[in-house]
Formats: sequence, C-alpha cells, structure tokens
Amino acid sequence: MTGDGAGGDGGPVAVRAAFSTLGVPGLPVADVVRLAVACGYQGVEVRAHPEEPVHPLLGARERAEVRGRFADAGLEVLAVAGYARVAAECAGPAAEAELSHELDELVLLAADLGARFVRVFPGGGGRPAERAAADAVRRLGAVAPLAAERGVRVLLETHDSHRTGAAVAGILAAVDDPHVGALWDVLHSWLGGEAPAATRAALAGHLGYVQVKDVASARDLTPLPLGAGVLPLPEVVAALGPGAGGWWCWEYEQRWFPGAAGLPGLLAQGRAHVARLFGDGGGDRRRGGG
Repeated sequence: MTGDGAGGDGGPVAVRAAFSTLGVPGLPVADVVRLAVACGYQGVEVRAHPEEPVHPLLGARERAEVRGRFADAGLEVLAVAGYARVAAECAGPAAEAELSHELDELVLLAADLGARFVRVFPGGGGRPAERAAADAVRRLGAVAPLAAERGVRVLLETHDSHRTGAAVAGILAAVDDPHVGALWDVLHSWLGGEAPAATRAALAGHLGYVQVKDVASARDLTPLPLGAGVLPLPEVVAALGPGAGGWWCWEYEQRWFPGAAGLPGLLAQGRAHVARLFGDGGGDRRRGGG
C-alpha cells in the first residue's frame, strides 16, 4: 500500500482501488477512464508498452491529453508499468546506456502523466545472484535523483528472478533511497514460497502498493475473478495489518491469456471483494481516498 500504509502525518489512509490496463489490452484511454469510473475505481495502473495507447514515445501534447482525461474524471494514474529489467545483464556500454535511458524515460512519462510510481522488473534470469543484485542497486541508485526531482517513486516488483519480498528488500536496503521502493505482486511472492506475513515484514518501509490477482493453481496461471482461486488474499490483508491503507491494484493478465473472461465484466465484483476483505468499504469511496 502507498507509503507503507500511512499518510503524510503518519495516520492511516483509506484503501483505494486501481486496475491495470494489462487486463484491457489496447483499450483507448477514454474507454479506460469510463470503465474505471463506472466500476468505482479511483485509479489505473497504465501499462507502458508500444502496443498500448500510452508509452514513452508519446509527445507532450498526447501526454497532457491523457493526464487531463484522468484528472477530469477524478481518477489518478497510479503507476506507469514499465518493462525495464534492472538486474539484467547488458552486453556492453551501448546496452547499458539504453537501459539507463529506458529508466529515465519511464520516470519522465510518469511525471508528465501525474503518476506516483514507475514499475520495473528485476529480470536477473539465471545470472549469479550477487552480480544481478549489484547491477540492480547501481541502476536504481542512478535513476533515483531524477525520480526525486520529478516527484516519482520507482518500484521494483516482486517478480521473476526476485519473486520474494526478502529478495527485493535486499536490493532496496542497499539502494537506501526513499524514491526507490517495492511493488508487492502477491502471485509471485506466493510462487516463491513466501508467506504473506513474511513478505510484508521484508518490505516494511519500502512498500509502494500491492498488486492482487487470483489463479487456479501454480500450474494454471489463467486469471480468475478475485476470490475464485487459490491465492491467499485474506492473509495478504491480514499481513498489512489493521487500518492499513493506500492502494491495491488488480493486475488481470488478459494480455497473456486472451481466452480468459473479459475484465470489464469482473471489475465491480473485484473491487467489492477486496473492499470486503479490508472491512472498511474503502473501495466504494472515490476522491481523495476517503
């Protein structure tokens, strides 16, 4: 949850709901906005990829138009979900410079859209863990000053080579910058064999927000409606603790599973399900998280 579940004065923040455009691949921004409003969401995690309407190659006018559409509807662009892999091996200085440029461009796009966060992946693959971690620390540390200047926080997702909170926390502790944090993807920490309470403890002080989802099993990752699968969502909420607030985001992977049920028809149910889990009806409130 945003800011580790606390507001700027240290008090709890109401739970706010977002969904990822990964669940509505290619949908025009105007339709995404209408869908979010109709289903009671307060924000959207925007997938930043060339096959989507929003990506780093957008010009200044298009960026302003996207930001305006969300603002006019009372919605937030929660995050720009990029695909930079900070623990990946780069084949030479040119590839390293390209990755650095990609990170910078994601931060600039997020700032132009008014987004709080940029999502990045580890992407360490089968590299030696120490080398992968060292590269991730160096690259995240290098982009942190630009993130600070633009008022954006770069979040390393629990994913692929660093699925667990413990693995991500080790990198973040070494970076030691408030403009670099963690995105908790509950699927990947679960696949990594880490209990929600352990993930939450590892990410204490680093957590930006939580991505929720549901699947049938570790062997069948086809997205399901929230609550219809095996992921321990009640345990995730319990691990966040009483009064925990901030953002949760439903990442429904329609792009990778085109045969799954369409997300638009599931969004209202998913919002209501998570609001019930938190027990405060936060998903039903619109502006300002309250």
